Amino acid sequence: MTDSGVTRRRRRRSRRQTRVRVRRILLTGLVVVSLLLTTGGWVAFRGWQARAHLLNAAGLARELSSQVVGGDAGRAQRTLAALQEQAGAARGATGDPGWWVAQRAPYAGDDLTAVRQIAVAVDDLARLAFPTLLRIDLASLVPRQGNLDLARLRAVSAEVSAADRAVRETDARLRRVPSGRLVGQVRDALDGLRTELDRLAGLTAAADQGARLLPPLLGADGPRRYLLVSQNPAELRSTGGMFGAYAVLSAENGRIRLAEQGTSTGLGRFDPPLRVSQEMRALWSDLPGTFPADVNLSPDFPAAAALYREMVRRKTGTTVDGVLAVDPVALSYLLGVIGPVTVPGRPALAASTAVRTLLSDSYRTLGVQAQDDYFAKAAAAVFTEFFTKTADPRELLTVFNRSVTERRILFWSARPEEQRVLGNSRLTGTLPETDTVPTVGVFLNDGSGAKLGYYLRFSATLTVGDCQSDGRRELRLRVTVHSTAPKSGLDESVTGLALSGDPYTARTFVSVYTPTGGTVLGGRLDGRDTAMGSGTDRRRQVTVANVEVKPGRTRTLDVSLLTGTTASGTPELVLTPTVTPWTTQVATAPSCEQ
Repeated sequence: MTDSGVTRRRRRRSRRQTRVRVRRILLTGLVVVSLLLTTGGWVAFRGWQARAHLLNAAGLARELSSQVVGGDAGRAQRTLAALQEQAGAARGATGDPGWWVAQRAPYAGDDLTAVRQIAVAVDDLARLAFPTLLRIDLASLVPRQGNLDLARLRAVSAEVSAADRAVRETDARLRRVPSGRLVGQVRDALDGLRTELDRLAGLTAAADQGARLLPPLLGADGPRRYLLVSQNPAELRSTGGMFGAYAVLSAENGRIRLAEQGTSTGLGRFDPPLRVSQEMRALWSDLPGTFPADVNLSPDFPAAAALYREMVRRKTGTTVDGVLAVDPVALSYLLGVIGPVTVPGRPALAASTAVRTLLSDSYRTLGVQAQDDYFAKAAAAVFTEFFTKTADPRELLTVFNRSVTERRILFWSARPEEQRVLGNSRLTGTLPETDTVPTVGVFLNDGSGAKLGYYLRFSATLTVGDCQSDGRRELRLRVTVHSTAPKSGLDESVTGLALSGDPYTARTFVSVYTPTGGTVLGGRLDGRDTAMGSGTDRRRQVTVANVEVKPGRTRTLDVSLLTGTTASGTPELVLTPTVTPWTTQVATAPSCEQ
């Protein structure tokens, strides 16, 4: 055979081999594409199923919450069964091998992983947390006829802890899911669930703390005594108001009674002053250690409570195990549940009029000393009625939750092991040393030496700005102060020392606390640069502005801040509780990772 024939045969063989390879490649490609289409279609179908189940579960969860609060146990059990069915179906729809494979695909993998985590979280809550919460007898968490059943409370403690643990573990898992590259719908769903879990975690943590702490606090292991302190927001202090009056509470075996009463005025002045921290002294000199009415110029309630406890001990010889602080607004919430209360020798108190009666009317008819006495008797009368009267436990728990959320009820235990259990809950009245999200504090102190706080209205707007190259974020804070005070006609017990120069001009020291590790860039009052004091408090920079406002006028304070290193675009505001709730707005921004 000639060379040319051999060459032709080789070419034909090569072409046949090429065609075979092409057919194999096309066949393989067809199989792969078919598998991808099949898997993609299956995942899309399962995703549609999961979405439907999750939407149903969300609606059922809201219904369940309403039924639990309303005490409709029968309907709540049926709703829980339906919720478990929908949550389990969502978990199943996102748990098959096809979904597992798709989670590892580029682009869509992160979203599918997040949807899977959301489904697992809702199912865990439906199986592990909600059934326990339904089994708990809410009546065991509040006193009846002046007595709290400590044995029943201890019996539910383990269940409450288990529910809290399930919520916290679920919350921690969702926190680890990266959200920076998720599509909008999935990211919104994840953020929404995280927000709801934060709220639920706050409630279960409070219930867990209460179930563990209330027995020893109420004398299960021996008698206890506490100071019940009335905060007067007519004269503002950082934690809510001046400590005007106090009563001593005694607790033993779950039974609570009121003993002696007193006022801050009666404690007098301390010279030499009690020791305060170097940071507190730099901001407020020795005032917190000198005058009982100034112990809470700083927003650190444990420090204020410890100072006040020691002042009472030195003047009266009474040593207590902790301090409980309330304000008239919290008392009005409580009166809404237990009904009107008679105060011996003084006007009666009702929910709708208590704040005005205590913080305005009393100053027209009583002197300062008599007004403090009225405060003490009013708080004692309300709590005596609370301890002895049977009321709806759900309504009481709702009132207490609202009061704690608004920082109108604060508690400090002199026993470190008990204080540690409370952690950083709102009940403690503290700003933590480390933020989970950038937290800005705005705290108010009267600088007039007067009782004009009743007439002040406050608002705050916090806006998240740009991400900085060093990992920080810019924050812009705007605080407005408006006075509704009249231009004349107020009693001298209201206008007080008139330290602003005009008896009707309210002077307020506005303290702004940066997030942990943050920095104050500057401040402007009504659009003009203003001098501000500065200091530090537990890894936070503090700036203090003097804001004076005349009757009917409004002043605006703008402060620019930098956070510590953070990618978060969701900040939090912590505020001094006032007579009328603040008007607030927090403008978030995408995470720096996005």
